[in-house]
Amino acid sequence: MKSAPFEVWAPKAHQVDLVLESGTFPMERAERGTWRSDRVGKPGTAYRFTIDGHGPYPDPRSPWQPEGVHGPSVVIDHDTFRWNDADFVAKPLSQAVLYEMHVGTFSPTGTYAGAIERLPYLRQLGVTHVEMLPVHAFPGTRGWGYDGVAMYAPFAPYGTPDELKAFIQAAHDHGIAVVLDVVYNHLGPDGAYAGAFAPYFTKHYRTPWGQAVNFDGEQADGVRAFVIHNALMWLRDYHFDGLRLDACHEIYDQGALHVLEALELEVEHLSARTGREYALIAESDLNAPRLVQARERGGYGLAAHWCDDFHHALHAFFTGERDGIHMDFGALGDVAKALRQGYVYDGQPSTFRKRRHGRHPEQVRPSQLVVFAQNHDQTGNRAVGERLSHLLDQNVSMAIAALVLLSPFVPMLFQGEEWGASSPFL
Repeated sequence: MKSAPFEVWAPKAHQVDLVLESGTFPMERAERGTWRSDRVGKPGTAYRFTIDGHGPYPDPRSPWQPEGVHGPSVVIDHDTFRWNDADFVAKPLSQAVLYEMHVGTFSPTGTYAGAIERLPYLRQLGVTHVEMLPVHAFPGTRGWGYDGVAMYAPFAPYGTPDELKAFIQAAHDHGIAVVLDVVYNHLGPDGAYAGAFAPYFTKHYRTPWGQAVNFDGEQADGVRAFVIHNALMWLRDYHFDGLRLDACHEIYDQGALHVLEALELEVEHLSARTGREYALIAESDLNAPRLVQARERGGYGLAAHWCDDFHHALHAFFTGERDGIHMDFGALGDVAKALRQGYVYDGQPSTFRKRRHGRHPEQVRPSQLVVFAQNHDQTGNRAVGERLSHLLDQNVSMAIAALVLLSPFVPMLFQGEEWGASSPFL
C-alpha cells in the first residue's frame, strides 16, 4: 500500500498544522507556499489542517470525504484497483452518441453500482459515450453536483472511489466511453474551505453563482495547477475518457496562455504518456470558434463545445415559448440555420443580450459541436422541471429527436428523453 508525506498549498499562511487522530503536528514551509510534514499518510488515514490557528479544515485536494464535505479528508491509494481496460478505445466524436446521465436519479439506488446494471440498456440503445453530471463532493445527499467543493473527492453517497472506477471499467467492458462533467468556474457556497488556504478566488470577476476562480491574479499559478492537476487525475486515475467543462464563458483569464489552452496542452501530454485519446468538451454560449480551433490558428484546441443555439432554435419553434433567451429565436429559418452550421447567431444583434452576439463558425467541423433538444439545464431550470414530453405531442417530440440524431453534429440525449419519460427533472 502506498504512503506519502502530507503537504498542502497555503502561500499566505504563517503556521500550518496537520491534524490527525493521534494529535496535532506543525508543518514546515517549503517552496512556493507549500507546507510539508514528515509524517506519512497511509491509505485510510483521516486528516485535516489548521491555518494560523483556524480550522481544522479538510484538504482542498482531499481524495475522499466519506463523512461529507465538512468531515475529515481520508487518504486513498489509486494503485490498488485492478484495471483491465487496456484494449478499450473510445469512438471518435464524429461517430458518437452522447447520453447525459445523473447518477443520483439514473437507477433506484442512485449509486454507481445501480448505474452499472443499466449499462446493457445503454449499449443496446446505441449510446457510445455516457456524460456524467459532476461527481466531485458537494454538501448534502442529493443534488446535481454543480455546487461541488471538494474537487478531488468523488461524492460519497454515490459510492466509494473504487466503485466509481468499477462503473467506468464496466462501461468500457460494454464498449461505452465515460465523460465527466467538471466545474472549474466556481465552487459551491457550503463547505468551500479552499479560500482559507490560498487565494483561489478573485474579486475582479464574478459568476452568477458566486466568486470567480482566480486564474490570472496574484498566486494564480497555484490555482491553475490545482485545476489542471484535478483534470489529469480524473483522466489518469479514474480512466475517464474525457471531460465536459462547465460554463467556460464564466472562466475568466486575461493571461497570455488561457487556462483552457493550458489544460488542453497538459491533457495532450497525458495522452502521449498513456496512449489513450481524451476529449475536452466545453460548455459555452459564446458561439466562439476559438474554443475548438487549432492552437496554430489562435484557438484553444478543445475537441468540441456544446451548441446552445441548436437547442434554442428547436425549442422556440416547436413550443412557441419566447421567454428569456428564446426571444431571439422562433422562426423556421432559425431551425434551418442551426441544422446547417450550428450557430444561429454569428455576429448579428441579439434582442436578449442587447448587443451583437457570436461569430461565424469558420472551419468548425460538425464533429466539434454537441447538439441536443434537452439537457439538465434546459429541463431542470424550468419551474417544475418539465421535459419536452410534457410540453409537446409524442409525434412532435419524435420529430425533434430525429432532427438531433440525424443532424451532422454530435447528438446528445438527456436521460429518459429516449422513451419520453413522464417524470420531471427538478
